Amino acid sequence: MAINERKAAIIGCGFVGASIAFRFLQQGLFSRLVLLDANRAKAEGEAMDLSDGLPYGAAMEISAGTYDDIADCGLVVVTAGVNQKPGETRLELIGRNAVILKSIIGEITARDFQGILLIVSNPVDVLTHVAWKLSGYPKERVIGSGTVLDTARLKQLLGEEMGVDSRNVHAFIVGEHGDSELAVWSGANVSGLDLDDFCRLRGKELHQPARERIYREIRDSANEIIKRKGATYYGIAMAVGRIAACIVRDEHAVLPISVALEGEYGLEGVTMSVPSIVGKNGLEKILEIPLGKEEREALSRSAGQLREAVDSLKLD
Repeated sequence: MAINERKAAIIGCGFVGASIAFRFLQQGLFSRLVLLDANRAKAEGEAMDLSDGLPYGAAMEISAGTYDDIADCGLVVVTAGVNQKPGETRLELIGRNAVILKSIIGEITARDFQGILLIVSNPVDVLTHVAWKLSGYPKERVIGSGTVLDTARLKQLLGEEMGVDSRNVHAFIVGEHGDSELAVWSGANVSGLDLDDFCRLRGKELHQPARERIYREIRDSANEIIKRKGATYYGIAMAVGRIAACIVRDEHAVLPISVALEGEYGLEGVTMSVPSIVGKNGLEKILEIPLGKEEREALSRSAGQLREAVDSLKLD
């Protein structure tokens, strides 16, 4: 079946799925959007609500559907799963959400789907690995939202700290989208200027205690939001919208998505978030960016935790 690159589906219409659908409506990336949920009425209600805004948004068709509607989609976004509870780590969600994902992957592969599969459900790195293994698709077509959101948080906080537009800040959070993630301080810059050099020019200081404070705020951000409002969804919707734009517009942009590593950074048998080039075919190339000794060791520790989580699922 021919792929319709401007047709997308979202599986899971909770807060995250609905927010992503709203973001897609705003962006005008797709001409057709199909919503799927275990609760059919929920998907229908979200489609109806979103469609009411079409006269003020992009021209597109939004409808509730079934798995039969996804075969020709260029992009399928999976957000289905149980929510993270206050104080619960993303890795503690593994068992419950892996069962849900296995069922979804079985439905998708039964439809000869040839597009790109974007996993958003948490723990995203582990579930992206599960989706890749169970689907049998090339790793280029099975990616996760990874630390795209965490990286946005880093850019925003650094921008606030240094009094500069966060869009001029270039830095990455890599590793697990979770507690073992790490900030790549060694490569951080502001419009090409080394972070330390920019700080001096700006009359600012960003010593180790400040960096640790920023890192902790990023790492704990989801839990802090969940404590206050029960769930996170706007930020991840913006992040997924950015990934989708890279795919639909073939931007060849660099984003820290979840990808399966097969020797990169000296790691294999694990899926985690590292800077990668993203275009119309999904993952185009994993970039092995320079890391400091401590950063490389931290990345290896993060990979070890993720590998243990995957092994606990006994996929083989």
